[in-house]
Amino acid sequence: MVFSSITFLYIFLPITLLVYYLVPAKAKNWVLFVSGLVFYAWGEPVYVFIMILSTLIDYTAGRLMDFWNDDEKRRKILLICSVAMNLGLLAVFKYSSFIIDNINALFHGGIPDPQLPLPIGISFFTFQSMSYTIDLYRRQIKVQKNFINFGAYVTMFPQIVAGPIVRYQDVSKELESRSITVGETADGIGLFTRGLAKKLLLANNIGLLWAQVREMPIDAVPAATAWLGILAFAFQIYFDFSGYSDMACGIGKMLGFHFPQNFNLPYTAKSITDFWRRWHITLSTWFKEYLYIPLGGNRSGTVRTIRNLLIVWVLTGFWHGASWNFVCWGLYFGVLLVLERFVYGKILNKLPSFVRQLYTFVLVVFSWVLFEMETLGDVGRYLQAMFGGAGFADSRSIYLLRSYFLLFLLCIFASGSWGKKVYSQFSNRWPARAQALLPVSVILLMAVCTAYLVNATYNSFLYFRF
Repeated sequence: MVFSSITFLYIFLPITLLVYYLVPAKAKNWVLFVSGLVFYAWGEPVYVFIMILSTLIDYTAGRLMDFWNDDEKRRKILLICSVAMNLGLLAVFKYSSFIIDNINALFHGGIPDPQLPLPIGISFFTFQSMSYTIDLYRRQIKVQKNFINFGAYVTMFPQIVAGPIVRYQDVSKELESRSITVGETADGIGLFTRGLAKKLLLANNIGLLWAQVREMPIDAVPAATAWLGILAFAFQIYFDFSGYSDMACGIGKMLGFHFPQNFNLPYTAKSITDFWRRWHITLSTWFKEYLYIPLGGNRSGTVRTIRNLLIVWVLTGFWHGASWNFVCWGLYFGVLLVLERFVYGKILNKLPSFVRQLYTFVLVVFSWVLFEMETLGDVGRYLQAMFGGAGFADSRSIYLLRSYFLLFLLCIFASGSWGKKVYSQFSNRWPARAQALLPVSVILLMAVCTAYLVNATYNSFLYFRF
């Protein structure tokens, strides 16, 4: 079952916060643990046991590592068991159909496909949980002996299903003791509201354009319509995912936690390297810390650096989904990163800023074709459509452009830094007015989002499927 809307969050969040604020400090992690399980069970009544199993595996591995603190051999075995069991859960529930289909295709076999439903957010919470045992093995953190505290970390509902990926070391101190202030809570409400607006007002509405284009036969889509469609998807996935991340970080602040930033205006990036410092930052950090650096990073010469980059990015693509298009999507970025580092990076840095931004944005838009199309054949046909396979434009193209032109302008504005610059200039000139305007704007934005939600029929989050 996929979360079909965020209506449940509207009901669940105020109740949870009320209980959380009323209970004493010692009971707050109990509230987080139980509320996380309830929140997840609302969308996955059966698969909540998968999350509990992952929590038990890594908590037990951590306690045993601490017990055999001086026995490196046993500690390594426990680490291997933890990683293998977590990856095993991913392999069974996320990749089994892909593996079986490819084995049957290669060897003309008849292995039955169990077609197991994908647990929501399994890629997120297994990576979070694994970070604990890996960092504990490296002696970068202390063991968590309280199961409820550890369970609260794994099941914390704000980012349980779609990130950001919060490593244990990011919140280890706050799990033990944290303060909740009026200022932090107000900041959290503001951040949550901005994320909600990104999702409901921008992602949902621009996503309707992409939905219309997807319904058309690809071979009959003219170039203008194809470009409008994939540009709409580019904005939809950004505002959808960054909106959820903002909501999660905002709720985290209300609870006394400071989750890591997951997006930093990625569509203003001036290279693909820069883009991946700004997009899904916590995933890039995870693969860098736990795969790229252990493989040797860039310390062993050019050939091995290229090998390590390609391995990391193929697996990054595969993390997103069990399909060859995701593998190719990861490889696409891996190749671009290699080219920027070893071939034309110095030349790129000398180009005007707007040229570098255009170069980056266009390449990222092409990547979304790989990401969103279900088969490589569809990828090829859609790329052909973008370059005029069915002509340049038709009456439907003009209609879609007129209908969504203002929304595109709003998306461009909201995905850049102009809003922050305007507010900064306004607050510098009229600080008192800016201070008074902020809570009013949050209230108005929340009211608009609530009114929109009442009539909305499409509220699913794209990244819940990963």
